[in-house]
Amino acid sequence: MSKRGRQRARAEPAKPRSSAAWLCDAAMFDTLACRGYVSLAHNPEIAAGVDTIARLVGSMTIHLMRNTEDGDIRVRDELARKIDITPNRYTTRAGFVHWIVRTLYLEGNGNAVVYPDTRAGIIRDLNPIPPALASFIPDGWGYKVVISGRAYKPDKVLHFALNPDSLYPWRGTGYRVSLAAVADNLKQASATQKGFLESKWKPSLIVKVDGMIEEFSSPEGRRKLLESYAMSGEAGEPWLIPAEQFSVEQVKPLTLSDLALDAMVTLDKRTVAAVLGIPPFVLGVGDFNRDAWNNFVNTTIMPLARLIEQELTKKLLDAPDLFFRFNSWSLYSYSVTELVSAGSEMVDRMALRRNEWRGWLNLPPDPEMAELLALENYLPADRLGDQGKLVQGGEQSGA
Repeated sequence: MSKRGRQRARAEPAKPRSSAAWLCDAAMFDTLACRGYVSLAHNPEIAAGVDTIARLVGSMTIHLMRNTEDGDIRVRDELARKIDITPNRYTTRAGFVHWIVRTLYLEGNGNAVVYPDTRAGIIRDLNPIPPALASFIPDGWGYKVVISGRAYKPDKVLHFALNPDSLYPWRGTGYRVSLAAVADNLKQASATQKGFLESKWKPSLIVKVDGMIEEFSSPEGRRKLLESYAMSGEAGEPWLIPAEQFSVEQVKPLTLSDLALDAMVTLDKRTVAAVLGIPPFVLGVGDFNRDAWNNFVNTTIMPLARLIEQELTKKLLDAPDLFFRFNSWSLYSYSVTELVSAGSEMVDRMALRRNEWRGWLNLPPDPEMAELLALENYLPADRLGDQGKLVQGGEQSGA
């Protein structure tokens, strides 16, 4: 064999026949074929839970606070108004915060980036960056944020991170991995339910006919049979049918309960609620519970609010005594009776002005109730028994 012939033989090795058969096998296709990525935002239950969280966080006002020796006081200036009312010229604070939270949970996979547009040290706009345009590159002990191909130091942008990564704590991981399987189950259940409800093969009657009779062998003949015997002009009118030629049986169609879809969907919804940290009744499972709702505000909404307010404080404020704080007062579930009772006790102890109490109940201020209610000869509740001693001028002698 010539040298050229030997090279051609090595260049074209024989392929085993089994590989072609393996690739064409139906069972192996699901193993090799990529099913594609389905966004969590396309799942109704997950989207509903995330939107509830985002709506609640976005509904809280953002206060600019200052530390003082007498406690924290609210600062009202242009910076406070900018962050609380119009952080971006094209949206409001509610929409801006809603975008941050939704991006953290869904499209951003635990990360949301906002670029502060400043001029002469004054904030003009906080511009949300679409997740597809932002990426993160490790840089020694730190990292860089890349926006549309341009790298920025982390202190030049607002980077909100949810559920920190174990290897890179500055990068969020979100809950995509935890929710992927349950989202797939919910999607399959929805497809099964849709296919079941849209199916036309759900007859309630079965008519057995004698196949030997030529009259019933054609579609026209079967239609004539139904018109002659099965269809009645009057409701409740009995059918008169020849027993030798055909018989009629009633069939109970399958329901969603027979398919056990309801139990599986309920379990998956509870799983989604547990991962997101929301009460199951938010997703339509169970009844409203006030204690569960208030716990949801404390354990899910407020930690997320702290994440956002700390990033705003860290990157936007220079003064060490200033900080941003979300006002969570309106999120908790209280009855009017509880508000009146708690306000009454605080007013009696001169810890609350009556106008502040009226504000709890959404009542307008009264000019005559602007000052603290000063009670003459006021004594704390735990010393009411000493009032007689003070009047008598000391201890009373025993009888």
